[in-house]
Amino acid sequence: MIREGLAGKRVVVSGVTGFLGTALLERLLTDTDVARIDAVARGDAHARVAGLLTGACFGPARDRIGGERLWEMFQQKVRPIHADLMEAAPPIDDDVDLVIHSAATVSFDPPLDEAFQTNLMGTTRLYEAARGKPFIHVSTAYVAGMTRGTQPEELLDREIDWRAEAASALAMRARAEDESRKPENLERFAAKARGLIGRAGPQSIAHKAEELRHEWVTNRLVRAGAARARSLGWPDVYAFTKALTEKALDQLAGDNPLTIVRPSIIESALEHPFPGWIEGFRVAEPVILAYGRGALPEFPGIPEGALDIIPVDQVVNIILAVASQPPQRRAVYHVSSGGRNPFRFRHLYELTREYFLEHPLPERGRGSFKVPVWSFPGKRAVQKRMRFAERLVETAERVVGRLPRNSAARDASHKVDRLRGRLDFVKKYAGLYGSYVEVEVIYTDDRARELFESLPAEDKRDFNFDPTSFTWEQYFKGIHLPAISAPMRWLAQTPNRPAPAVAITPTVNGNGSSPVIAAFDVEGTIVESNVVEAYLWLRLAETGGAARAREVAAVAAKVPSLLNAERRDRGEFLRVFYRQYEGARATDVRALAAATLSDLFLRRLSAAAVRRIRKHRDAGHTIVFITGALDFIIEPIAGLADVVVTARLQERNGLFTGDMERPPLVGEARASWLRDYAR
Repeated sequence: MIREGLAGKRVVVSGVTGFLGTALLERLLTDTDVARIDAVARGDAHARVAGLLTGACFGPARDRIGGERLWEMFQQKVRPIHADLMEAAPPIDDDVDLVIHSAATVSFDPPLDEAFQTNLMGTTRLYEAARGKPFIHVSTAYVAGMTRGTQPEELLDREIDWRAEAASALAMRARAEDESRKPENLERFAAKARGLIGRAGPQSIAHKAEELRHEWVTNRLVRAGAARARSLGWPDVYAFTKALTEKALDQLAGDNPLTIVRPSIIESALEHPFPGWIEGFRVAEPVILAYGRGALPEFPGIPEGALDIIPVDQVVNIILAVASQPPQRRAVYHVSSGGRNPFRFRHLYELTREYFLEHPLPERGRGSFKVPVWSFPGKRAVQKRMRFAERLVETAERVVGRLPRNSAARDASHKVDRLRGRLDFVKKYAGLYGSYVEVEVIYTDDRARELFESLPAEDKRDFNFDPTSFTWEQYFKGIHLPAISAPMRWLAQTPNRPAPAVAITPTVNGNGSSPVIAAFDVEGTIVESNVVEAYLWLRLAETGGAARAREVAAVAAKVPSLLNAERRDRGEFLRVFYRQYEGARATDVRALAAATLSDLFLRRLSAAAVRRIRKHRDAGHTIVFITGALDFIIEPIAGLADVVVTARLQERNGLFTGDMERPPLVGEARASWLRDYAR
């Protein structure tokens, strides 16, 4: 019945490169006798659509009929069409029998204007281009919004002006851009940029400030979308714009045929193309894998609430079943599990915990991850814990930010960064998915059930979309969890490989000189030392006892102000610190440096850096050292380079004045010097 109903049809399918669209294309091409598939895709449509044939979804078909035959079928039936629905719809040929629209943004938190452009405006553009042809729109069950009770398979009865909402949303970006350019905001972005990369130089700060401005605009639009959606009773801008899209189609369709298919949360395949097939991370995967890695100590959710999940092949099958029927006017189908096979959140947790206890995720070199026990304390308790953790992480970030730059500080910074990343992850997904795991609505599927029961036995077997045909232990624990955790297991079990040897190719100009410059910083790269340590090494070499202690104490007292100067501007720090040399006899300092610093540098020299320098030298490259350290400090290792660019102190009457001869090469000034030198 389904195959017969689709035979000979010419079908337009949008969103073919997405998760659902790829599965739909595979089934139409390999398991039905449609005459033509107009596959709409952005960019190089032919390359993108043809590339799907080499993917995992088409793997069983390649094995079954052979790669050459599959390619022949593609060339005979599939016509890739370039179109970006955010800008314009493609022309729809007069001979097209049916349009299936599955393209959408699947992110729950896109910027407001992008969500409207993709979900609402893109759909209306395609619908208008179809000129009244039968149209199947893939929506979402969550258009029901934040409600309780049951949601039947019928059009929404909410009164809302979708055109006014779209106009406001699309104008929001211009308003946000204008707001971001107000002087007080620009000053704030610049101040933050200086705090992050102040040592890099003014142009780098300007680039960073502009990057922060763009982030601010995006975040403002994301917040605006979430706020507007929730103010009208939807959990996020995704569900909100999908609901408005249904309202728009209802108005635009008039007496023309329109069918809406509303899947719930689409996850990996139950049967076709093979059990567990999935592309990318869907809704539940980030949370599940974070739990398996022990990174999710608790999560908001109602234990008795149902997380409505449906396998992707069941969504494809109901779309094909609907497409094979005579065109309908305003028919709505739910393809969901919550009505007849509810998956309670506690049951999900129990199956997930059982699975990871039986098959723990390996932690590379450290055994395996331990999964936490959830107590379901409620949303408020989880939020309170997150606020407490936020304060701890903020305190740690402030402390680490004030530490002197050394290996211990870097280790501490990395640990705090990991904590911040984990906390931000929990906050993000608790906010995004909290409404979905606390849902108290059931999406009834009476019409979908009636359609399934009307099918012959062969179609029920080959195009199953009955949510009662599987158990959650069979599907979720036996198919889905192994499928989504397999990549992490593979990565963890792949042995650590040593860093590949760098191939440095000899190159010379026609005159015999090398056109390649190998530039190196010195401090922290070639030598594990810094200007403060070198100064102390010199001073302590000529003092002892109480004088030595006083010198160390004097420098230690200046450390806070020096660190502040370095955070603001590396050049300022060097100017301030080098005044320590004021009044010192230049010849004495140089002689002392020559006598004492060689031992320090020899012990602190990086063997890996020396090997790299030798490779460049063997290749005939010009070795350049660029450093903010003083010339007499670098003298012990100057022979490793062809060109050494250092700071130099002014001299007057044989004494150092404490001032530098020229501004030090720090931050972006180094790139400028290298460009000039390379010319």
